Amino acid sequence: HVRLVETGGGLVQPGGSLRLSCTPSSGSVSKADVMAWYRQVPGEQRELVARIRRDDTIDYADAVLGRFIISRDNAKNTVYLQMSSLKSEDTAVYLCNFHIYFGGNSYWGQGTQVTVSS
Repeated sequence: HVRLVETGGGLVQPGGSLRLSCTPSSGSVSKADVMAWYRQVPGEQRELVARIRRDDTIDYADAVLGRFIISRDNAKNTVYLQMSSLKSEDTAVYLCNFHIYFGGNSYWGQGTQVTVSS
C-alpha cells in the first residue's frame, strides 16, 4: 500500500503561482508507471490535470496546457505540479495519484486545497 502526502496548496490571487508537491510515505515515485495530478470541485467529476509516465512522457489537460508543469525528482522521491497564471476556475482540491499498470493498483493522497481568488 502506498500513502501519498500532498503539500503546497493555499490561497493565491488570479495570475499568481503555486507549487504542489506529492511524496509517498512509502514506495518510490520512480516505481510508479504513472504519477498524476487530478483536481476535483464539489459536485463535479474528478478530472486529470497532468501525468508523467515512467518513461517521462507527459500529458496535460487542455485547460492547463502552457500554464502548469509536472515534474518528478527521483532523488527527492517527489512529484511536483508548478502552477502559473492561475485562474479562478483552477480552484479545486488537487489530488496526487500513483498508478501501477500490473494489477491496476492506484493510490490517492488526501488532496490539497487550491483557491484562486482576489
